[in-house]
Amino acid sequence: MGVRETGMERRGPAELVMAAAVARRHYLAGRSKIEIAEELGISRFKVARLLDFARERGMVRIEIVAEGDIDLDRSARLQETFGLRHAIVVDGTGLDFHTLSEHLGEATSRLLSEILVEGDVLGLPWARSIDLMTQSLRHLPPVDVVQLSGAMEVPGVNSSAVDIVRRAAQVTGGASSIFHAPLLLDSDVAASTIRRDGPVARGLAQAARVTTAVMGVGAWAPGLSTIYDAVSPADREECLAAGVVGEIGGRFFNARGELIEAPLSGRIITIGADELRAIPEVIGIVSGRPKAAAVGAALRGGLVNALVADVVHADALLDEAGATR
Repeated sequence: MGVRETGMERRGPAELVMAAAVARRHYLAGRSKIEIAEELGISRFKVARLLDFARERGMVRIEIVAEGDIDLDRSARLQETFGLRHAIVVDGTGLDFHTLSEHLGEATSRLLSEILVEGDVLGLPWARSIDLMTQSLRHLPPVDVVQLSGAMEVPGVNSSAVDIVRRAAQVTGGASSIFHAPLLLDSDVAASTIRRDGPVARGLAQAARVTTAVMGVGAWAPGLSTIYDAVSPADREECLAAGVVGEIGGRFFNARGELIEAPLSGRIITIGADELRAIPEVIGIVSGRPKAAAVGAALRGGLVNALVADVVHADALLDEAGATR
C-alpha cells in the first residue's frame, strides 16, 4: 500500500519518521532517489523534498573532516569561492609564526610533489616563506628550478635567492638557473646597470620557461612586506599614493589586483610584469588575517591561482568574499 503524500508543512511524527527513513536509505545505504521512491511508494519529487527537509531540520549533518593537518572543508570552499587550481588550508591553531611557516612550507612541498611532472620548470623568488618551504622539500620530479628575483638581507633569513634555488634543484635533480643580485637598490640607475649585467639578464630571461611558481604575497604595511620595511617613509607614502596595496615577487599591485609601476619599481631586481602574468600556475603561501585584503586583490587580479594558507587567513578571505560557512 502506498504512503499518502502529505505537505511538508505538517511536519508531524509520521512525516519526521518518513524523512529519517529516506535519509537513511539515501545517505547511509546509498540508494538513489528513484529506488527509494519505488521502495516506499512515493514520488521521487517527494523523496527530494524529504531529503531537503531532513537537512534543514538538522536530521542530516554533512561534515567534511580534516586529513592530518589539512582542513579539507576550508580548502574545498576556498578553491570553489575563488576558482583556484589548488587550495590547501593548514590548521595552525596555537602555533607560533615560525612553526606555522614550517607547516605551510611542508604543505606546499607536498603539493608540489603531487602536481609537478617531468618537463615542468619551477620558479622561486627570494622570500622568507619560500626559504622555509625549500627546507621542507623532500621528493620532487626531475624539474629545472629558476631564480625569479634578487635577494635581501633580513634578520632570521640566512639564505640568498641563489641558496633557495640550489636547495630546490638538489631535491629535483634538475638544472638550476641562478644569478647574484640584490632585490632592492638605492636608485633606478644602479638597478638598471645590474639588470644589464650578462648573468643577471640571462637569469631573468629564464622566467619565460617557468610553468609553476611559488610566491610569498606581501601587504603594503609594516611587518607585512620585507620591501615595505626596508624603504623610507617617503618611499612608502609614494607607493600608497600610487595605489599599491601589496607586492608579489617584487612586483606591485593595486586593490583590483592589477600590476602597476610604482615609484620603487625601477629599483627592484625581479622578473617583468609580463613574465609574471605568463606563468601558468602561481602558488601563494600566506598566513594571518592582516594580509587578507592584499591577497584577495591578488586573487581577483589572477596574480595568484593557487593558495597554501592557514585557517585564520582562509577564514578572512572567505569572510571578505562573503562566502557562507
